[in-house]
Amino acid sequence: MAIKPVYQLTQEGYDHLKEELKELVDVKRQENLDALKEARAQGDLSENADYDAARTEQARIESRITEIENILKYSKIIKTSNEDVVNIGKKVKIQFKDTGKDKEFYFISSIEVDPKLNKISIESPIGKALKGHEIGDIITFKSETNKVSTIEILTIE
Repeated sequence: MAIKPVYQLTQEGYDHLKEELKELVDVKRQENLDALKEARAQGDLSENADYDAARTEQARIESRITEIENILKYSKIIKTSNEDVVNIGKKVKIQFKDTGKDKEFYFISSIEVDPKLNKISIESPIGKALKGHEIGDIITFKSETNKVSTIEILTIE
């Protein structure tokens, strides 16, 4: 019997995936079908770059739809606790002691990671180092590049 994966998501991450799925099914899939029709109308499919591109895009869309459906089917919404400890679903402000610079991270599951929005996985090296710690704690951790940093937790929301 195969073990089904369980995906931990924040409510925001779950809602975002539902919106992406709706966009793919209702909009992108239809746009792709229209592009395939146009490409087929051009004639010889063996040397039709538009047709090849549309088929590649169709495969990407269908693959992503299947992936999102599986994530949503086997997902568990994370309920953030009211405790002031670092965990999944928490926004944490830290200070790097060597530079004095402050940085804010939102710790989420690996599925929801978006470095541009400072959304990082609780399973990342810094996430693992901070998990379970409280405001005022000073922690030393090693990054993926083997750089050792000392940080202090300033706030947890």
